[in-house]
Amino acid sequence: GLYFYGQLGLQKDMRKAVELWTEAAELGSIGALYSLGTLHVFGDRAQEDKAKGIQLWKKAAMRGHVLARHNLGVYEGHHKGNKDRAVRHLLISAKMGDKD
Repeated sequence: GLYFYGQLGLQKDMRKAVELWTEAAELGSIGALYSLGTLHVFGDRAQEDKAKGIQLWKKAAMRGHVLARHNLGVYEGHHKGNKDRAVRHLLISAKMGDKD
């Protein structure tokens, strides 16, 4: 994330951020899966691939990432109109400690 946001004196470098998140995800980081998913869902045109982003959120959620689970609930409810699935995801995220 430091390269993505240009933090701690590092130059903002989206390509480097994606490279490092991808490597971390391959090594099992659920935070990296979530970050890559978020980039694909909300990224600029070069990075946007909503289907891929949702799949990455699903992987992160299945491994216990609370925000990924929450975002899946919001996506199912607001973008797909699947209220039952949305509620299921949101209830799971709440049980995991999500306050939203």
